[in-house]
Formats: sequence, C-alpha cells, structure tokens
Amino acid sequence: MPHSKGWRGRKDQRTLRESPIGEIVDGLLRERAFARGMPIGHLVADWAAVVGPRLAAESAPVTLENGVLVVAANTGPWGAQVRFLGDQIRERANAALGAGSVAKVQIVVRPEPRKGL
Repeated sequence: MPHSKGWRGRKDQRTLRESPIGEIVDGLLRERAFARGMPIGHLVADWAAVVGPRLAAESAPVTLENGVLVVAANTGPWGAQVRFLGDQIRERANAALGAGSVAKVQIVVRPEPRKGL
C-alpha cells in the first residue's frame, strides 16, 4: 500500500531546518499573493460589524483590489441597499482596514453571496 512521503520527502529548503513560527508567518506575509488576500479576509471576518447583522446576512465582500471593494448581494433589492449605504460601508471598511484601503464600493448580485469565500 503506497504512503505519503510527507515533509521528509520535500526538498524545499524551508522544511529542512527548524524555524520559529513568527519567521514563517513573516515570510508568508512578504509573499505578495498571500498578503493581498489579508485585507479581504479581515473584512469577511468583520463584515457584520461593518454593515450590521441584517445586511451581513444578505451580502458579503468578495474582492478588494486597487481600492475597489466588490460586494455580492443575494437579490436586487439587497444590492440596492448596499449601493444606498455605499459611502458608509466605504468609511467603515476604511476604519477597519486603514485609511484609503477602499475608495469605491461596487455591487454584484448573485444567489449565494458567500459562495467561493
């Protein structure tokens, strides 16, 4: 029966020496792809605090790239509500993520706003 070689089979230099967890996390944060996902992850985790529990149940942040926050709503009326509150959402998201993180809020409508998060 075949079995996995696990970490012993890897030839990656990172796995050949012991490293403190802080050093590993710092290395991951320096990698651009991983760091780019951090703000949206923070926003997803705090979405109810940003928009309130009722709107959070009907919408979700999808992406944040180049200052544009894309929010998915599950119906057109909820999308209209997100659009109506767009300036407040932008201000609260900037308060949570840091000034200037969100310049614009864009809305998309899809049946399952959290799908793919």
